[in-house]
Amino acid sequence: MSTSSGPRSAAALNLQFPQSLAVYDEYTDAQRAVDHLSDNEFPVENCMIVGTELRQVERITGRLTSGKVAGAGALSGAWFGLFIGLIFSLFGEENVFGVIIAAALFGMAFGVIWALIGYAATRGRRDFSSVSTIVATRYEVLVEHKLLTRAQEVLATLPGGRGTANPFG
Repeated sequence: MSTSSGPRSAAALNLQFPQSLAVYDEYTDAQRAVDHLSDNEFPVENCMIVGTELRQVERITGRLTSGKVAGAGALSGAWFGLFIGLIFSLFGEENVFGVIIAAALFGMAFGVIWALIGYAATRGRRDFSSVSTIVATRYEVLVEHKLLTRAQEVLATLPGGRGTANPFG
């Protein structure tokens, strides 16, 4: 599977007159339906899987404290300082190791200060860490209108492959 971005790939994501073939609750079921069409020599370049009914899911990973924020800032700053120190060491000839260590320590201090300033600016409104993602709750298989009947016939041979009723018509 390859993905790309830009105007050329945006055009590739469009069908002229797409029609709904089936709607599934799981992406793997939609993928299975398209795979079945492909196995039966249906021109799957005329198909599209569209995730619908998007929602944001945020998983809370832990409580934030000043200590955790300072630690994360120190680690982040140390990595950045190390990177800068390595760049500086390319242009210096004396005490290369000292330059790298000094830059890492300076980066660590800078990281702690900025992380704590950012944390203090929230004034306790967000004292937790989390990861979030956007997920679809339904997956609709669309097919070019001129091939809809043929796709329906092929999909009818897949056990359990029809999906749920199309809520859009």
